[in-house]
Amino acid sequence: MNAGHPTRIGFLSFGHWHPSGPHTRSAADALTQSIELAVAAEELGIDGAYFRVHHFERQLAAPYPLLAAIGARTSRIEIGTGVIDMRYENPLYAAEEASAADLIAGGRLQLGISRGTPSSALNGYEAFGYVPAEGTSDADLARQHTAVFRAAIAGAGVAHADPRTTGRSDAVVGLQPLSPGLGDRIWWGSGTRSSAVWAANQGMNLMSSTLLTEDTGVPFDQAQAEQIAQFRAAWAEAGWDREPRVSVSRSVIPLVTDEDRRYFGDRDGAEGDQVGYVDAQTLARFGPSFTGEPDVIAAQLANDAAVQAADTVLLTVPNQLGVDYNTRMLATIADHIAPAIGWRPAGAVTAG
Repeated sequence: MNAGHPTRIGFLSFGHWHPSGPHTRSAADALTQSIELAVAAEELGIDGAYFRVHHFERQLAAPYPLLAAIGARTSRIEIGTGVIDMRYENPLYAAEEASAADLIAGGRLQLGISRGTPSSALNGYEAFGYVPAEGTSDADLARQHTAVFRAAIAGAGVAHADPRTTGRSDAVVGLQPLSPGLGDRIWWGSGTRSSAVWAANQGMNLMSSTLLTEDTGVPFDQAQAEQIAQFRAAWAEAGWDREPRVSVSRSVIPLVTDEDRRYFGDRDGAEGDQVGYVDAQTLARFGPSFTGEPDVIAAQLANDAAVQAADTVLLTVPNQLGVDYNTRMLATIADHIAPAIGWRPAGAVTAG
């Protein structure tokens, strides 16, 4: 369990691209640059390379080819998602894809999954062939797919054996390949305290969202720390025989060079919480962003209750500015910000 400070940091990329973008103008750019940034991050001692998954957008969508490619190019860094929208997933095919990618990576996948976030497509998962059963919601659909996916990666039988090939009519068969330990490296992306408790009861790690879809009136970091505390308490009560992982995400932009100030100087200073509606009914609290001198950001993160409660902090990167820019930014964070919150370069910490 976390001993009072983060033990891992990683980057989180949305994988944006746009034809008029400065460096990332196509899907091919976004994918190949994601691989190169993961390689560079590993060389810096960064612990994780994580990627958002969005459908119907100019962003990364199909995660497993990318995760496998990074796994083949790297040897140590954790490779993850934040998050895969399970409403869109064929859970059995996803289990095969995830297991294969994890085997290529040598058991380094850390898969964040969840109900997902709003998209530009209305009920886009229905276009993928998945419609919630009558009387159920899309959130129910995501949890149903998650249950099948997790059972499959654990080796559960998912189909009846064909007696013509097996000689048995009462047997069931599971999927192949299987990747040992993958089941312990599944995270649930949670935006509420209740869903964090549900994740703990299911035995999944917690990936606390940068958007909390409830507002209790307290600052974002305190609300998120409360969510983490309830998750850990529920985990202990459930009696699982391993320690859970907990991650939080933060937008951190250190201003060091003229180029930094040209891109982000107008944001200098911490941007506080934002409260607003994500739809007509849901009042949400959005987390703060940190832009400025490295020592100022370090002090702000050291006082962030949720950052201190988590074992992993994911730092969003402006991927459209290219690999070189983001590598320099991660180097600045590793050298001048992350040590102030208790982090040390990878080597002494092993994957969980």
